[in-house]
Amino acid sequence: MSKKTSFDITVLPGDGIGVEITPVCIELIEKVLTKLDADVSINFTTFEAGAAYYQKTGISLPEEALAHAQQSDATLLACMGLPSIRYPDGREIAPQLELREKLDLYAGVRPVKTMPGLPLPLADERGSQLDFVMIRESTEGLFSSRESFRIEGQGQDEAAYDTQKISRRGCERLFNFAFKMAEQRKQKGKQGLVTCIDKANVLGSFYYMRQVFDEVAQHYPHLEADHIYVDACALQLVRQPWAYDVMVTENMFGDILSDLCAGLMGGMGMAPSGDIGENSAVFQPCHGSAPDIIGQGKANPTAMFLSAALMLEWLGYQHQNQAMLDAANKINQVVEAAYATGDLLPYELGGSDGTVAISSKVFAMLEQ
Repeated sequence: MSKKTSFDITVLPGDGIGVEITPVCIELIEKVLTKLDADVSINFTTFEAGAAYYQKTGISLPEEALAHAQQSDATLLACMGLPSIRYPDGREIAPQLELREKLDLYAGVRPVKTMPGLPLPLADERGSQLDFVMIRESTEGLFSSRESFRIEGQGQDEAAYDTQKISRRGCERLFNFAFKMAEQRKQKGKQGLVTCIDKANVLGSFYYMRQVFDEVAQHYPHLEADHIYVDACALQLVRQPWAYDVMVTENMFGDILSDLCAGLMGGMGMAPSGDIGENSAVFQPCHGSAPDIIGQGKANPTAMFLSAALMLEWLGYQHQNQAMLDAANKINQVVEAAYATGDLLPYELGGSDGTVAISSKVFAMLEQ
């Protein structure tokens, strides 16, 4: 194992409820490291960025924040953007997209794990919790043309065009990432199955993507590999989501399906994520800044906690540091234990537990 004992983390609380859930998340990380007596230290450096910062300064992501993110070991981001504050062209302010592009964060990782004790939309007939991962390619696909959108023709012949990009390089690195994650999960007793989601029966770009997937799969004969069309996938994620392990897909398909997966977990407040590249990564909850509940204490910190665990796990694997892996496991364990008591029900699930109640319960589980 690596002897590296100090990690630098860029912290971007962002907008809205982000400034409410970030401090308690950092507190949880520090308490876990202390509890485990871990031989590591984490240096957190916080920067303002996002819509509110843009309103004050005319800048959404300051250069010093970007530079720190490029040099640090990872970035912990809460949420950015406020619907009432936009760029002059009408676009919402989303510096997290700029981070993905600048840091080349090609793998959008969306773990899907349900918590016990919650009234969720689906239940496995076997009584077990959901536990699979959706991986979304984050640099290509249909979204890659968002800066090159064009309109051609006039009158009734006028048409708008967005062009999808699926490259061999983009596919190979994404699929290798997915299979390596399946390897890690198989070591923990999971299926070791990677499912490629595409529309290869209609679009040539997806047929090409499937061919590259099959080529990469041959390098992992000890793992299972299969395919599913995106429309059938949407059906099966509602019908039997427990059948899956690691799922991998194009940018736009992943954007849509990951929200469906968040619904299976109980909402965006339960859904963590990581955007990962070769040497950099950004971890953040899937939810937005929630302007309707700012300052009311209703924010659910669960997704932020789980995103922090995902960050520690990535750092552990990236640097072969067992202490970080142990800390990640501990956060996951105490969050699950907090919900297993049956005493927690976040606002978005019809309850009345917000930031203080949920974090206090999690901290209490840590002390047991």
